[in-house]
Amino acid sequence: MHDHSTHSPHHPNGALKIALFLNGGFAIIEFIGGILTNSTAILSDAIHDLGDAAAIGTAIYFEKISRKQRDKKYTYGYKRYSPLAALINTLILLVGSTVVLFQAVPRLLDPQPLNSSGMILLAILGLIFNGIAVVRLKKETSSVSKKAVLLHLLEDVLGWLAVLLGSIIIKLTGWTIVDPIMSLGITMFILFNVFKNLRSIFKIFMQSAPDGIDENEILRKIKKDPQVVGVHDVHLWTMDGSYHVATIHVVVRYGLSNDEQVSLKQNICKLMDDFDIDHVTIEVEFDTENCQKCD
Repeated sequence: MHDHSTHSPHHPNGALKIALFLNGGFAIIEFIGGILTNSTAILSDAIHDLGDAAAIGTAIYFEKISRKQRDKKYTYGYKRYSPLAALINTLILLVGSTVVLFQAVPRLLDPQPLNSSGMILLAILGLIFNGIAVVRLKKETSSVSKKAVLLHLLEDVLGWLAVLLGSIIIKLTGWTIVDPIMSLGITMFILFNVFKNLRSIFKIFMQSAPDGIDENEILRKIKKDPQVVGVHDVHLWTMDGSYHVATIHVVVRYGLSNDEQVSLKQNICKLMDDFDIDHVTIEVEFDTENCQKCD
């Protein structure tokens, strides 16, 4: 006997579109400004912002697909397109960061003259543009794809803050070597978060149990019901980092009535909802049965 419980959250993309417009437009300004100021830090942020724009565009497209209803081909639906977008976005960051490293290292050995006043102006604009995008997207962040985009934008804000402080130091002291040092610092921070995000995406694709959900606590509460003899074949995983799925076999005493079974399943579904599990499949077995293929 089976029971299925599910609900489908809605993931609006309005903030993503605003972030795409802001990042795409400002990336063009950055490239021009980076060339005019001769700053590798600004050019590195330009590459990063261009990558962000591509990442956001990818996220919008895949988020739209991920909300499609399940069909005979994709019986669990299309929610895995969201972590797929996150994977693409993270790889874009990885490639962009590698390019920045190759640009910045030679500048350490041979610092170049810079337009520090222009750098300060661009840094202020960068903080404004990316700050607006972060505030808008933070209100709508739920899926792993949107979290990956938010990570891009937060890194941009921190990057521009570093550029602002660095350009002020350059203007006051004339130490142009600060520029490539900033580039390397920003890039290393980005790479640290890239590998952290890759780990989260890997766990989703490998169907790891969702973070923050305690299987032992779930089983303990289910077994408190006097009608439950045992629980086995428990599986917990997440489709996209926010939509969680569970399947479970519950063993009850022989002769439990249909009404009692329905009541038990309803109680388990409510319990699963308390643990933020969105889709539950429950199989009820009598203690006289020999469950087949339950590994």
